[in-house]
Amino acid sequence: MTSFEPFTPASGDDPRRRREESWARPNDDWRTDLSWEQQQPSWAQPSQQQPQQPQQHWAPQDPWSQQDSWTQPSQQQPQYAQPQPDPWAQYQQAQQPQHPQQPQWSTAPEPAYAPGPAPRARRGFPVKTLGMVLVGALIVVSAWQAFRVETLIKSSSDLTEAVASGSAGLDQQPAAAFDPEGVSEAVLPSVFRVRAGDFTGTAFAVGTTNGGATSLFTNYHVVEEVFEDGDRDVQLERGDRQIAATIVKVAPDRDLALLRTSTEIEPLDVEFTAVKAGQPVLAVGAPLGLDDSVTSGVISALRDDDSAGPAIQFDAPINPGNSGGPVVNANKKVVGIATAKARDAEGIGLAIRIELACTEMGACGEG
Repeated sequence: MTSFEPFTPASGDDPRRRREESWARPNDDWRTDLSWEQQQPSWAQPSQQQPQQPQQHWAPQDPWSQQDSWTQPSQQQPQYAQPQPDPWAQYQQAQQPQHPQQPQWSTAPEPAYAPGPAPRARRGFPVKTLGMVLVGALIVVSAWQAFRVETLIKSSSDLTEAVASGSAGLDQQPAAAFDPEGVSEAVLPSVFRVRAGDFTGTAFAVGTTNGGATSLFTNYHVVEEVFEDGDRDVQLERGDRQIAATIVKVAPDRDLALLRTSTEIEPLDVEFTAVKAGQPVLAVGAPLGLDDSVTSGVISALRDDDSAGPAIQFDAPINPGNSGGPVVNANKKVVGIATAKARDAEGIGLAIRIELACTEMGACGEG
């Protein structure tokens, strides 16, 4: 039979086994030394000698003394038919010391889960307080916006009053607002086509005399042929209207001529202040005999070195027939008299400054 011994862990180091060995074998290892099993007492083997009495403390419980009883036939019931408690197991259980620790192969019962008290939920920022803060912020913002709107309305009212009080001076600002249609409507009634012999050009009214006559400017080269022939009469035309006029003064070196008619014509205002490049202008005249023609452009430059005197360069298109016509700014005032254009080029025209013409001929305004 095989002897049983406690389970040994894989490490081979079992403290229970060490304790068991300490008391189970004072001199030798009872698990490995089987001499007691091979050298049975004399009473267990058949012999002529008297068997010795085995020790009394374990012989009554030794199962090995009857190990062969089940192999011999007998009328008695075999021992294996009635299982008997293993005396060696009882002996081992009786002699084995009680260990406070459970064997490693046994599983300790798990304690029943006892839920503790539920954790208290963290209290956040009160919703009511948050709502009150938001409402207060909205009230402050609304009040501020109302204050700003009131301030803007007051500022707008002040600005409106300032604009209304200073509107009279706005029309004095040159080129404040360029309105070609309005300028043309104001200027055209004072501009005429001039017919002098076989030549045509443009003339415009600039002043009146004490007797009620009207003075007009044009270029000398427009009336040159008639004036050289000793004739002084020219014709003013606008649509179906024809007015007789007379050449009263010429300045060939300035390319200027002064005409006069007994018919009352509304004169144009003139601009004596200095003009600047970039200011918008209109060129009004009768190019190729087509009266009431208007072209627009800007002042390109000021030419003080011109042989005929200070001149204005502008880019409003002009053609033969525009000679003697007015160049008008956004304030409906004459700044120059169109007199020439560059050959083989576009957008380069020259005009005599109006202040030079007025000084030379002495005819602007009343006189």
